[in-house]
Amino acid sequence: MSADSASRIAIVGGGPAGLMAAEVLARAGLRVDLYDAMPSVGRKFLLAGVGGMNITHAEPFADFLGRYREARAALQPMLEAFAPDALRQWIHALGIDTFVGSSGRVFPTDMKAAPLLRAWLKRLREAGVQIHTRHRWLGWDDQGALRIAGADGEVHPAPAATLLALGGGSWARLGSDGAWVPLLEARGVAVARLQPANCGFEVSGWSEHLRGKFAGAPLKTVALALPGCTPRRGEFVLTASGIEGSLVYALSAEIREAINRSGNARVELDLLPDRSAAQIAQALARPRGSQSMAKHLHRQLRLDGVKAALLRELTDAATFGDPQALAAAIKALPITLLRPRPLDEAISSAGGVRFAELDENLMLRRLPGVFCAGEMLDWEAPTGGYLLTACLASGRAAAEGMLRWLAGR
Repeated sequence: MSADSASRIAIVGGGPAGLMAAEVLARAGLRVDLYDAMPSVGRKFLLAGVGGMNITHAEPFADFLGRYREARAALQPMLEAFAPDALRQWIHALGIDTFVGSSGRVFPTDMKAAPLLRAWLKRLREAGVQIHTRHRWLGWDDQGALRIAGADGEVHPAPAATLLALGGGSWARLGSDGAWVPLLEARGVAVARLQPANCGFEVSGWSEHLRGKFAGAPLKTVALALPGCTPRRGEFVLTASGIEGSLVYALSAEIREAINRSGNARVELDLLPDRSAAQIAQALARPRGSQSMAKHLHRQLRLDGVKAALLRELTDAATFGDPQALAAAIKALPITLLRPRPLDEAISSAGGVRFAELDENLMLRRLPGVFCAGEMLDWEAPTGGYLLTACLASGRAAAEGMLRWLAGR
C-alpha cells in the first residue's frame, strides 16, 4: 500500500451517516473521498425536510432509547455518545438555530433542511473532503480494490479503510435502492431482509363509495391499537387501498410483524377517544324520531364525514340498530390489514446488516477494514427525529471505530 493510500479513506454513500463520518475522519487529518451514485448528496435528507425538518426529539433519554425497540442495546452506546442535546449543539455550530415544538420534536428555526445541508457541505469541503457524485459502488475486484463506476468508466481505489453508508431500501429514486445487499451477501455477510417501515398498509378493498368519496380524507382525533395493546392517539389518512399517516407509521413495526406471523393484522380504531363506550351508547339511545341514522350520529356525537363512512363500511345493519353494539364498534372498529405498501414507498426500511456481523468498531468481521453505518444496519425507528439521530450517531461511531482500528495496525 502506497503512503498516499495509507492515509486515504473511502466513504460510499452521501447521506447523513456518510457525511458525519467524513467530518470526523477529515477532522482527524485523514484524506476522505466520498462517493455517491446520485447527482448530489443528501437527497433523502432534503426530502425529509419538506414540510419541516425534524432533526431529533427532546423527550427523556430513556424514552428516546426505547423507540429503537430490539436494536436499543446495539444503538445505545452510539446514541449516548451523540445524544439529542449533542446533536443540537453540533447543528448550532453550523450556524443553524433550533427549537423544540409542542410535541417535543426538534426543528431548525426556519424549518428547512437545505440551509443546514449547505452549511455542512461547506464545512466538509473546507476540511478537504472530496465528494464524487455520479459514482456507483459495484463491489470489489479480484485484488480487493473497490469497483466504482463513474462517468468516465470504472475506478478502483484501494483505501486504507472503507465505510459503507448506503442507506436502506426505500425511495430508490433518491439513492436508497438496497442494491448493496447481494454484494455483501456474496461475501458471506448476513443481512436481515429489507422491509417497509413507517409505511402505509393495504386492506382487501374498500367499497367504490368509500374509495371514490373519501380516499385522501384525514381521520383526526382518533386512537389506534393492535388488540390487547395500549391505543395511540393521533391522526391518519384513508387511502384508496388502505390507511397511512403518522398514527399508522407509529404502529407500522408491530403491524408488519403481525402480518409476517399470521398473514394479516387486525387493528382497532377508536373514532371517539374522548368519550367512553357508555357515554356513546347513552347518546345513541336517545330518540331520533324521523331522523336518519347519519343525522343522529352527527347530532348526538358529531360523527360524520369519513368517520361515519368508515363506520358504515365496517359494520352491518344489525350493529347500527343496537346502540350498545354500535357504541362498541365506534370505540373499537376492526380494520384488517393484509400487507404493507411497497418498500420503495416507505419512509424508511427495517432490516439490514445484522449487528452480529460487526465488531465494536462497526467493522465487518468478515471484511477487515470495511465498516458500516446508517440505515443499512439492522434497526428501525419511528418518525420524529429518531431516524436522523441514529444515522448521524452511527456514522460518527463508525468513523471513530475506524480511527481506533487504523491506530492499532
